[in-house]
Amino acid sequence: MPKVLISDSMSPKAAEIFRARGVEVDEITGLSKEELAKIIGQYDGLAIRSSTKATAALIAEATNLKVIGRAGIGVDNVDIPAASAKGIVVMNTPFGNSITTAEHAIALMFALARQLPEADASTQAGKWEKNRFMGVELTSKVLGLIGAGNIGSIVADRALGLKMKVVAFDPFLTPERAEHLGVEKVELDELLARADFITLHTPLTDSTRNILSAANLMKTKKGVRIINCARGGLIDEVALKAGLDSGHIGGAALDVFAEEPAKASPLFGTPNFISTPHLGASTDEAQVNVAIQVAEQMSDFLLTGGVTNALNVPSLSAEEAPRIRPYMALAERLGALIGQLASQTITAVKVEVEGAAAELNIKPITAAVLTGLMRPHSDTVNMVNAPFLARERNVDIAEVRHERETDYHTLLRVTVTTEEGDRSVAGTLFGNSKPRLTELFGIKVEADLQGRMLYIVNEDKPGFIGRLGSTLGEAQVNIGTFHLGRRDSGSEAVLLLSVDEVIPDPLLAAICRLPGVKVAKALTFA
Repeated sequence: MPKVLISDSMSPKAAEIFRARGVEVDEITGLSKEELAKIIGQYDGLAIRSSTKATAALIAEATNLKVIGRAGIGVDNVDIPAASAKGIVVMNTPFGNSITTAEHAIALMFALARQLPEADASTQAGKWEKNRFMGVELTSKVLGLIGAGNIGSIVADRALGLKMKVVAFDPFLTPERAEHLGVEKVELDELLARADFITLHTPLTDSTRNILSAANLMKTKKGVRIINCARGGLIDEVALKAGLDSGHIGGAALDVFAEEPAKASPLFGTPNFISTPHLGASTDEAQVNVAIQVAEQMSDFLLTGGVTNALNVPSLSAEEAPRIRPYMALAERLGALIGQLASQTITAVKVEVEGAAAELNIKPITAAVLTGLMRPHSDTVNMVNAPFLARERNVDIAEVRHERETDYHTLLRVTVTTEEGDRSVAGTLFGNSKPRLTELFGIKVEADLQGRMLYIVNEDKPGFIGRLGSTLGEAQVNIGTFHLGRRDSGSEAVLLLSVDEVIPDPLLAAICRLPGVKVAKALTFA
């Protein structure tokens, strides 16, 4: 009989489910790291919340551990690489807190609209300042959603019930999905200009960090009210304070901060600012939901091998895994490439396999493509939930096997459909193990996809490579590898450079200004 340790306080429902399913369970909370290390070797599963730190040192002592289950979304307290290296599956429960977090955002929106915290403090101080607190109605106001995934769609539904007009910015929101939700799909600048209230529901990634920057905050309508229950780091907090002080921003409510615990923030004490200590998931119902889900998922894995919401392993049989994993690495990198380069909403993805790849189970390969594709926009995407997230956004997925002969022993092609048309990338495996790009948007170019890279589309004219090299050299950025392709002599060329340093925004802007440059983007690959 498998044995699980629950080391953090959670709903008794979790232990009840383990026992009902035939899993032995111990509930021992409040252990020091030394005490936990002494007993962890007895267990097949570890169920945690945020207090237990599953560090590399602890995992090294976990001689029998097969699965770590996090009751909640964040897994910052789990060393996932160490768990993966030891063959331990790491699971979370990404959807158990959705309703609770959405409701907290709505609650903060009401609090901002009617100045409830200030009015409460004033009244309890015996002031009765009835004329001081003039609020606004939510009815007929424009709510701007930045992120229209699971939580964002719930907020949209509640806001529509309040008779608000909802506009949404989300790179993966299709027109069909927007119509189904009853929201208007817009670009970010239009949302900023139109919204009376803005609420954020997007993960923190390279593309969303400081999405409400100082520049973007100045694009908002005067008097806008801003709510963030998603992730700290999405808003420039110093710029937000400046906007509140100037009166351009009418109010702000944050449940999350760039640094937590937020013991000292420039926003504290600012008029028209409301803060809560990361309470998005803090309801009785949410705590019960995540406890039930983690117990069910861990029981399934320990008893049947079923994998749900795993963060570090795909769903694969032991027999096919050795052959498919190199293809999955190739697939994820091709997906990541096109995901970072596609500037329009993706409505469809086609995964084509040729040669030796056509003989394999294509489902894990497709899941790997979607994982790479969506990772720039989601910090919780994995092989298991990527297909679900794509379906949730009405992205059409097609899988095609070709029996035809190709120039390569094996070939994988990924094509996405956007408002600009179809865009395609292709790759192969060298030595049946090393992923290699072979084609980029119709241009033949061979390159490794790893680490930091710079993608440039430019006019194929003499002198450009020298100017680029000088620009990078002056910025002390070293070029690792250099890959060049072009359609025809003198037409359009594509460059993929691997670089040793991060490309800062000012340098990227300088590259964009070089004569002949049409597009320049910094890319990152795991």
